[in-house]
Amino acid sequence: MADITWEAPFCGEGSSCFRLGTDTDGNGYIAVAGQEENPLTDSLEALRTLITDIKAGKADHLL
Repeated sequence: MADITWEAPFCGEGSSCFRLGTDTDGNGYIAVAGQEENPLTDSLEALRTLITDIKAGKADHLL
């Protein structure tokens, strides 16, 4: 597995904690805190788009 640099966990009230990570090959990672050995992987651009869209409210219907 790639050498991933993980950010501090992001935890919502009463929900799971997630971690975002990157590697030197330009990949982005999302994992449940404590389960970093099983991340979702995509490009940094895809991770950036996902975060931007979530902040813009495009995933609010999932809540």
